Amino acid sequence: MFSDYENNGKMWSGKGTRQRKKTIVFSERFDDPPAVHVAMSLLDLDKGTNVRADAQAKNISTTGFDLIFRTWDDTRVARVRLSWIAMGALVDEESWDLY
Repeated sequence: MFSDYENNGKMWSGKGTRQRKKTIVFSERFDDPPAVHVAMSLLDLDKGTNVRADAQAKNISTTGFDLIFRTWDDTRVARVRLSWIAMGALVDEESWDLY
């Protein structure tokens, strides 16, 4: 999702509430907004501060969602990689509503 260690970015050098957002667009449209599961697959932090991390899926729609990573206080985050999976029914071009 980001790597702030090399360029002394806000997640590494900043303090207080900090957030990164990446908009994800699904390769196929879902019939209804799917359930989205988010997990951290890489979390690289400074050993001198507490771990404060929050990963979420927000604004979930049939076409995509916002992937959010957030930290706060004095936590120094060098790198983060987030994984996600969306589960739901895809639109079937053969289906049609009768009523």
